[in-house]
Amino acid sequence: MKKTAILLTAICTTALLYVSCSSDNHEETTSTSLVNIGASVAVDTSNEMDLSTGLLISTSTSTTGKTAETAPGICATITVTTNEGGYPKVFLADFGTVGCTDANNLTRKGKLKVTLFGPITETGSKMTIERIDYSIKGIKLEGTIEYTNTTTVQATPQWTRKVTNGKLTDLQGGVYTNSGIYTTKQTAGVDTPLVLSDNVYEISEGTHTVTASNGETLTLTVKEPLIKKYSCLFISKGQLKVQGGILNGVVDYGNNDCDALYTYTHENGSSFNLSM
Repeated sequence: MKKTAILLTAICTTALLYVSCSSDNHEETTSTSLVNIGASVAVDTSNEMDLSTGLLISTSTSTTGKTAETAPGICATITVTTNEGGYPKVFLADFGTVGCTDANNLTRKGKLKVTLFGPITETGSKMTIERIDYSIKGIKLEGTIEYTNTTTVQATPQWTRKVTNGKLTDLQGGVYTNSGIYTTKQTAGVDTPLVLSDNVYEISEGTHTVTASNGETLTLTVKEPLIKKYSCLFISKGQLKVQGGILNGVVDYGNNDCDALYTYTHENGSSFNLSM
């Protein structure tokens, strides 16, 4: 039984990564719980977006210590500071207080501080991404992403992505705190380390938790590897196990298409078509 979730109008007008709203069917699973799923997916997707931005900034921006115009596809002014010896390198991407709209039609405000402690392609090297008064389409994002190279087999580069002190504040003022750690492997584009567009990543394992303003906590665990193409804005394939509150089911990202669609299937067989 597949249906599309009904949500409150205020939630439906949220600008980024929440549940789609058109339907004529009610379900036992409440709209509040479905919104929490949408928020959890939004948290994960925004982390991936900011990680992709950090990788692009640190890969494409010069290290002269001068202000660059922008990195390709990023509508920010970028200032680079290089310490003696080359590392750490600090890249400050300033999207402005008014904000600017990037190639993906996402309006960002505030700053991302990207610190590279060594070449991210080398085992043991780390990159951090800190959000400073930062938002995407009006949704405020806080916290730090830590990306560490844990490669043991050179043909299959691997990293951990750890999020600490994460917080998402939506357009209605709803707050979702979050933390977690994922293992990411690169499955394509390894032979072109300076080109990001052909990279494909597989998130093979990991868990993150998201706690809503009402106290409900969702735990999302990788059930089937998540596929993230650098050229796609969203995860295109894979599954997450979702548990918490009245929810016990699976988020499925589809058949590897570059789209914003996904499905939540509850343990009772009810299935909801959702959109980011």
